[in-house]
Amino acid sequence: MTTSLAASSADDPLAYRPVALVDLLDRVLATGVVISGDITIAIADVDLVRISLRALVASVGALAPPELRDAAAADVPPGTPA
Repeated sequence: MTTSLAASSADDPLAYRPVALVDLLDRVLATGVVISGDITIAIADVDLVRISLRALVASVGALAPPELRDAAAADVPPGTPA
């Protein structure tokens, strides 16, 4: 049995539904995303400078251990916006 990585619209009609930017941003901040890239400056096939970049984008709550999130939620009085 083989599965394809990209679903066709005939297989799943909801596979290519549009996503609002705010929904995408909410999901990225809730779970986090790592952005990485490499830049190499070379002259005549001789590498002169290589820069590796990595950035983590997430909310502070997503990075906190579950014990701290539960404790912080217990300290918030009822009716207070989160």
